[in-house]
Amino acid sequence: MPPHVGDFEQLVLLAILKLEEAATGAAIRETVEDASRKRVWIGAVYTALQRLEAKGLIRASLGAAAEAGERRIKVFALSTQGRSVVGQTYDTWTRITRGLKPKLESLP
Repeated sequence: MPPHVGDFEQLVLLAILKLEEAATGAAIRETVEDASRKRVWIGAVYTALQRLEAKGLIRASLGAAAEAGERRIKVFALSTQGRSVVGQTYDTWTRITRGLKPKLESLP
């Protein structure tokens, strides 16, 4: 059974999938903030990243420094299990929203 993943964690997983090799903490925060249209604190992102890594859904690695002497930045990627969880979540969302487009479009 896959681990429980909360709403915010799902947004973080989707951001990582979207960003691919550019999935740094700051980029993830910006992607989630843009998509949710809500203010997102970087501390909340890093807390979610720690939880997701502990659940085995993501892995972190150090990316290459932009220039010599610069600090290397942590980059996040989905693990095999993380990809599976995202796929299952997307599949569930697709099934449950099937046929709702006209109703959703008429909402204020």
